[in-house]
Amino acid sequence: MSTPFYVSPQQAMADRAEYARKGIARGRSLVVLQYADGIVFVGENPSRALHKFSEIYDRIGFAAAGKYNEYENLRIGGVRYADLRGYTYDRDDVTARGLANVYAQTLGTIFSSAAEKPYEVELVVAEVGETPEGDQIYRLPHDGSIVDEHGSVAVGGNAELISNYLDQRHQDGMSLAEALKLAVQALSRESNGTQREIPAERLEVAVLDRTRPQSRKFKRVVGRQLDRLLEAGGAATEAESADDGEGSEESGASEE
Repeated sequence: MSTPFYVSPQQAMADRAEYARKGIARGRSLVVLQYADGIVFVGENPSRALHKFSEIYDRIGFAAAGKYNEYENLRIGGVRYADLRGYTYDRDDVTARGLANVYAQTLGTIFSSAAEKPYEVELVVAEVGETPEGDQIYRLPHDGSIVDEHGSVAVGGNAELISNYLDQRHQDGMSLAEALKLAVQALSRESNGTQREIPAERLEVAVLDRTRPQSRKFKRVVGRQLDRLLEAGGAATEAESADDGEGSEESGASEE
């Protein structure tokens, strides 16, 4: 009988992590940003049937990059958890933190199990609060760890480049149009420094809007509303550029 090939636990876990990261990297990136009235989800998604963003509960949204069938199973499980907890206790007892803990346990168990392959997914769970200070955004990588994010977060294939771009430009109190424009600019950046154009029909956009009068704050942004927001964001960017140019000319004249 031949001796089985030995692989150290550290090497086995490293190989599983590399496998999961490669699977996630093949998917399109998405970003989640805070803006003045809530949280916006933006991603490139040509499909109108297979969504990257979904509502989990009244104030909680879900975003995922990676293998669709795997994160769809997680989304359904999250909805069942939220419905059961809200029915058993109170609707206010359903929180993004509790949901993130459930997802972390599931992903961690699958990742550490030698009986099945790790999930090729990276999740974002977000909850909109009564004020911007009450907003919560949690990122969950493939291994089940939880990262508490603030302001902006990117997941998917080009996440590191996009995150660096957002960190330098995202500001508190941005309007929805400004946040959407920034998100599209970040998603359109390539690793070689160039920028491509992403048409509106290839974008999937959703928001958790704290100003909505109903208890359910999740809403998809499509059609004419999306076009108007993109146009408004572009106009605001051009106006800021013009103001910066005028300011530099005036400062130059004063120095002379």
